[in-house]
Amino acid sequence: MNQPGRLPLPFSLPVPPLPLELLRGLSRKLLPGAALVPFNLQRAVLSRLMAQALKEPLADGDFEFLKGKWLQVEILDAGLCWYFTYGAEGRLVIAAEQQADAAIRGNLKEFLQLTARTEDPDTLFFQRRLQIEGDTELGLEVKNLLDGVDQDGLPPLLRLLMLQGAAIAAALL
Repeated sequence: MNQPGRLPLPFSLPVPPLPLELLRGLSRKLLPGAALVPFNLQRAVLSRLMAQALKEPLADGDFEFLKGKWLQVEILDAGLCWYFTYGAEGRLVIAAEQQADAAIRGNLKEFLQLTARTEDPDTLFFQRRLQIEGDTELGLEVKNLLDGVDQDGLPPLLRLLMLQGAAIAAALL
C-alpha cells in the first residue's frame, strides 16, 4: 500500500558511475588544459627530462641526423605540439613552431607507452595509434633511436615516472 508523499514501489535511483569512469571522464576533460601551460615552462621541463633520458645518445652524437631538420611531436588529446632539432652545441633544441620535415602524432597514452616500453613501438605505428608523416625515414630514425635507449641507465625517478605514467594513462585514457 502506498502512503501519501512516498514514491510507488518498486522504484530505482540512477546508478552513479564507477570511480574509474569518473576519473576517466575527468582526465579527458582536464588533459587539454596542458596546452595552457606557457611554452617556456613546457620547454624547460622537456629540456631537463630529455637531457636526462637521452644523455648517452646525445653524448654519442646519435642525433646528428636531425641537424638542420625539424621533427614535430604532437600529442593530440592534450593539444600539445613541439618542434625538435639537433643544435650545434650537441643538444636538442625545442621550438614552439617551425616548418617540420617530419611529424609524429598520437595521443598521450601511446606516447607514454612508447617511452615506457609497455607497448611494442612497431605495434603502435602499424596500428596507426602513432602516425609518422612527412619524411618517414627521419621519423623512423627517431623512433629507432628512442627504442634503443637503455632504460636501465635512466635516473630511477625518471624511469619510475615513465612507468607509472604509462600505467595511469592505460587505466584512464
